Amino acid sequence: MDAVSLRHSMPTLVQGLRDAQHLVVFTGAGVSAESGIPTFRDALTGLWKRFDAARLATPEAFENDPALVWGWYEWRRMQVLRAAPNPAHQAIARLERRVPRLTLVTQNVDDLHERAGSAGVIHLHGSLHAPRCFHCSSPFAGLVGCPDEPEQGRRLEPPRCGRCGGPVRPGVVWFGEALPERALQAAFEAAASCDVLLSVGTSGVVYPAAQVPSIALQAGALVAHINPRPEAPGSSRAFALAGRAGEILPALFEAAFEA
Repeated sequence: MDAVSLRHSMPTLVQGLRDAQHLVVFTGAGVSAESGIPTFRDALTGLWKRFDAARLATPEAFENDPALVWGWYEWRRMQVLRAAPNPAHQAIARLERRVPRLTLVTQNVDDLHERAGSAGVIHLHGSLHAPRCFHCSSPFAGLVGCPDEPEQGRRLEPPRCGRCGGPVRPGVVWFGEALPERALQAAFEAAASCDVLLSVGTSGVVYPAAQVPSIALQAGALVAHINPRPEAPGSSRAFALAGRAGEILPALFEAAFEA
């Protein structure tokens, strides 16, 4: 779908984006996947293929085998460091420079939005680059470069907290843990006050984060779902754009701001 077809098929969305005073962009794993970062639904590879990702992403797994869990998350972090922002990330950063206010809310734990130029990103599920102590929650700033052959995976003993000596854990939200309250509240407030919300690369089934587009729609905003298989719109203010985020978002930017 190119800019010309968007102007003709979705003039209300394009004009709404052009006129928006507050735009919310809500992103999920599909955006990072276009940079080559596997999602939780993808099968693990190499030495990790015998593990279930979901079973490694729990506090209990870390307590039982911290070296295994830390090694796996360091492998994931190295994948992120070797990846680059894609056209979807770049289009969002360009949107931030064109609208009066943009709030970017992501379920992704990488830093590709920041590397593309986005500022003030709300991370609902934490970040691979913000580890903290498992016991006292003190931030840990001592992450270093790439382990040898990170693509093969290996067990790594986690560093120790400089404050209490406890093991340092990945700074992500694990299964069974609550989302960070401040980030979730900021996302909900932004959704309730925006003119347009773009939901990009997310299935919309993981709660409570999945409430974000619904809150915007209920508050009267235009809401566009951008996915290879987006959900059917259930409102005259909801739109479904089928395709890759790295193609749709640049086209949407061009349709609204480069006519």
